Amino acid sequence: MAAHPYPEERDASGQAWVFPGQGSQQVGMGLDLYETFPLARRVFEEADEVLGLPLSRLCFEGPEDSLRQTVNAQPAIMTVSLACLQTALETGSLQERSAAFMAGHSLGEYTALVAAGALSFGDGLRLVRERGRLMQEAGERVPGSMAAIIGLPEDKVTELCYNTRAEVCNLNSPGQVVIGGTCEAVEQAIAEAKARGARQAIRLNVSGAFHSSLMRPAAEGMIGVIARTPFADAQVPIVANSSAQPITSSEDIKRELSEQLRRPVLWQRSVEYMIENGVTTFVEIGPGRVLTALIHRIDGNATTKNIGDASSICGEVRSGDRSDR
Repeated sequence: MAAHPYPEERDASGQAWVFPGQGSQQVGMGLDLYETFPLARRVFEEADEVLGLPLSRLCFEGPEDSLRQTVNAQPAIMTVSLACLQTALETGSLQERSAAFMAGHSLGEYTALVAAGALSFGDGLRLVRERGRLMQEAGERVPGSMAAIIGLPEDKVTELCYNTRAEVCNLNSPGQVVIGGTCEAVEQAIAEAKARGARQAIRLNVSGAFHSSLMRPAAEGMIGVIARTPFADAQVPIVANSSAQPITSSEDIKRELSEQLRRPVLWQRSVEYMIENGVTTFVEIGPGRVLTALIHRIDGNATTKNIGDASSICGEVRSGDRSDR
């Protein structure tokens, strides 16, 4: 699958395309795309060939435990997201040249780079497969965990992290901050968050403390892989996870990917940046509706659409459900 080409002049009418990260996977994802659209079938077949394993079968049939493993979930989500994108463009459910910005949450940043022409699909798959392997290995070497702290302001969460040696990992939306660190640090942070009046402090079902200093070995392992991978300049600005600022040059992209794993995902600030720069509609492309829910919490006036299954690509692109707010 070739990356989607964009001419220099884009009809960027206030729209951003956003791509989900790990956690959006579910057994059965992409099967209706595969059965309905020949182009989607070719995307899945290419993924199987590139990786040398039956990734499509894992998406369609599971088992869930295998699909949830970081090393498998990341290329699976990327493949489903790009199958959605390619078929939506082919059928006209999504208009070419309509994105002013692209962004992705963690893993989704790699998907955005493929969509923006900065990275080939095959190279993107190989990168995220290795990224997942290194992340899983880092989590096994130094066990860590993560928790979502809901109902405390960012400064209070930062303070409790300082007190417990946990770290801020994702700034997702107002009142939702994900923290990570050693299992002991996260346990202490959960207890302190509850004592400070957090509405919820929920331990996440993950295999490590992603986007924290515990991912340093994985980040260092990715540096060499990224250096050996060919990148082009992005043809649509990517709002970077680690800075919430747009990047387009291949050198800036490589620098971002080298740092991304051990730095917080600034999702709320990324969405706010896009809104401040004219975006009024966000299209979440890929499985699930996690980003739609976060965007609604960041700005209740934002319009959202989802392209994640065959019905949406057949012209039933759904506006974001108000209940997600």
